[in-house]
Amino acid sequence: MARILVAEDERDIRELIAFTLTFAGHQIVQAANGEEAVELAQKEKPDLILMDVRMPRMTGYEACRAMKAIDIVKDIPVVFLSAKGQDEEVQTGIESGAVAYILKPFAPDELTQRVAEILQEVGAD
Repeated sequence: MARILVAEDERDIRELIAFTLTFAGHQIVQAANGEEAVELAQKEKPDLILMDVRMPRMTGYEACRAMKAIDIVKDIPVVFLSAKGQDEEVQTGIESGAVAYILKPFAPDELTQRVAEILQEVGAD
């Protein structure tokens, strides 16, 4: 299974995502903000990054743009997690370099299914 970096500032949500994806067989690394996500991505080199949009220190968009400028992590697919699903938000995420956008709230089985689909699409499963 995949090694996934989960960047989410709300601890309860981050732990729920980590638990759900660990149960599905993935190895999870957790970050509490965008800045930490950029650091951990370089250190851990995950197969996929799930990242909240609104985080302290560095937003998900800023963190994604920063990662896309770093050679060793620029090709890691980034998926945004957000409660804001307006077209403009989704467009900003895609322009920042994300491959997909998952809207909150989501059921654990929906998340597991979507992550499996994305990993298959990017050839990281």
